[in-house]
Amino acid sequence: MTSANSAHFHAPAGHIIGRHDGAVLRATGIRYARAVRFQAPVAEPPATAPILATAPAPACPQVADSLLAPALGSLFAGISYDEDCLRLSVTRPADYRPDEQLPVVVWVHGGSYVTGAGDLPVYDPAVWVSEQRLVFVAVTYRLGLLGFLGQQGGAPPNLGLLDLLEALRWVQRNSPAFGGNPDLVTLFGQSAGADAIAHLMVAEGAQGLFRRVIMHSAPLGLSRNRQAMSRAMAQAAGSFEPTATIDEVLARESTVTQAARRFGLKSGMPFGTQYGAHPLPEEGHVDKAWQAAAPGVDVLIGATAEETRFFAVLDPKYRRLLSLPLLGRLLARPLVAISSRLVYLRATKAFARRHARAGGRAYHFLVLFRPPGSAFGAAHTIDLPLLLGSQASWSFAPILGRATWEQVQEAGRPVRQLWADFARSGVLPPQVDIAGVLRVRQQ
Repeated sequence: MTSANSAHFHAPAGHIIGRHDGAVLRATGIRYARAVRFQAPVAEPPATAPILATAPAPACPQVADSLLAPALGSLFAGISYDEDCLRLSVTRPADYRPDEQLPVVVWVHGGSYVTGAGDLPVYDPAVWVSEQRLVFVAVTYRLGLLGFLGQQGGAPPNLGLLDLLEALRWVQRNSPAFGGNPDLVTLFGQSAGADAIAHLMVAEGAQGLFRRVIMHSAPLGLSRNRQAMSRAMAQAAGSFEPTATIDEVLARESTVTQAARRFGLKSGMPFGTQYGAHPLPEEGHVDKAWQAAAPGVDVLIGATAEETRFFAVLDPKYRRLLSLPLLGRLLARPLVAISSRLVYLRATKAFARRHARAGGRAYHFLVLFRPPGSAFGAAHTIDLPLLLGSQASWSFAPILGRATWEQVQEAGRPVRQLWADFARSGVLPPQVDIAGVLRVRQQ
């Protein structure tokens, strides 16, 4: 059933029925693939009946993480969960002109490979899409035990990465129906999403699926020497009966996470991509693979100035340290600085420099935005409301402190402009300084 509010798109995937929503059109929850549990995804064939695309994509089933609520508020409002989650959502300007060829931005959400979803309200792209004239595609993919463990001889590793490859193939086939230019596809991800994008750059079968990448807060300092941890986790996971419920699968995830604890800093993100398993090269070859990919992909990569302050403020031990008179803050500051450098800052800078030396165009950024009255400062995720979300979705997020939504929007407007310019051309000024918000340098 359609209505006056319906928006119709005739794509290779089929007749897609979306909806008008103010300054944008949305087509949400479109299936791009299907997958049997612990097996590779299979592309969804063209539909023979109209595709009603008016509900958000369901999230991959996941262990509830209430630890994030004190920073980000209620993330999953209005979102359902379903193992059949290989869906994507498309947003484009409502006043699109037929002669336009809009850049396509594909969003890969973060969440340590265990939590999150493409259609969370805090990721709403409507302001960015209408303001900068983009086609925005948000992808939901498998997480945790369902998408990012596996072992040779058992469930394949990297299933979530294979999901993302299928989504990108869907974008190549279908984005023109939404006004997008398939030759101007930019992958955009934050945290684990950015880590996944870095590895898609060297994934077998990814060549030609995207032209540019924007990577926020990729924890690349945790990406190496993970084999022993992954084996211990796979042993702890064991095998599942074909009749196992999704609740039984999720119940085992905490046991698997515990098995990673003895592996030090890497255990901060125990699930993730595995080198040497399809579609990724062996770990010893990955640097050469990134160098080989460099001339064909423009890179914009960076982090926030105080990445790990996000996790520190949520940790009771850190809060007790802060409560110590004088000495507490003196000790806390170097802890955040050192851990941020080890996990995020050093590795993202090195990635950009290697890319530029190998003949690619690369820019490195540092987010400096510190909302007034926020205990988190320029922490992990503070960059997100500068680009995505609405006043309603961010209004209860403590990470924004006393900042009004008008202040956040004002700080974010030049960032949205720069990031859209990069998606259109791959070129930014050699040096950008937005006082108190952002610094960008060409490498």
